[in-house]
Amino acid sequence: MESIYLNEDDQTLLQKIASGDEKSFNILYKKYWKEIYYNCRRLLNDHEKAQDITQEIFVGLWLNRTQLHIDNLSAYLYITARNRVLRILEREKRFVPFENLINLSEININNEHADFLTIKNEFLKAYHGLLNTLPSQRKKIFDYYFDENLSTGEIADRLSLSRKTVQNQLGRAVSFLKTNLSQLRSILLIFLF
Repeated sequence: MESIYLNEDDQTLLQKIASGDEKSFNILYKKYWKEIYYNCRRLLNDHEKAQDITQEIFVGLWLNRTQLHIDNLSAYLYITARNRVLRILEREKRFVPFENLINLSEININNEHADFLTIKNEFLKAYHGLLNTLPSQRKKIFDYYFDENLSTGEIADRLSLSRKTVQNQLGRAVSFLKTNLSQLRSILLIFLF
C-alpha cells in the first residue's frame, strides 16, 4: 500500500497529511529525516540534540498539519532545522564557522539567486582572508578546533600549550572574525532568513 504513495510529490503528500493521512506522513518522514538529522549533527556535533531537533520538527509538522501552508517542504524543513540549531548555538554561546552555516543554507537556495551567490563568494573570500591574517599559532588552534574537531585539551597536548592558552587564543580568533565580518554577516543573513 505504501508503494502507491512513493510516486506522489511532496505537495500531494502534504495535502493528504493535512487530512490526517499517517502513511503520507511516514513517507515524508522517511524521505527527509536522515538528511535533516545529518545537517543538524554536522553543525551541533551532538547526536542527541540533532536527533531531538529532527524529531521535534516532524512532530511539529504532524501536530500543525492543518494550519501549515508549505509551498516547498524541503526548504521549510531545512530552514526550520537551521533556525533551531542557531537558537541552540546562541543559547550555548557557541561559534560555528560561517562556511558551515552557508553550506547548510545553500541547500535551500536555488542557483537562480545570483545575488546570494555573489555575496556568499565575497563573504567566503573575506572570511578566508581574515583567517590568513591570524597569527600562525592562533590560526592553527582555530583550524584544529573547527576543522579537525579537536577539543581544547587535545590541541593543548598537540601544541605543548596549556589548555587555558588554547582557550584564550581560540576566543581571540572567534572575536576577531565576528568583529571583522559583522557587516558582511548581516547582509548574508538577510539571504539566509
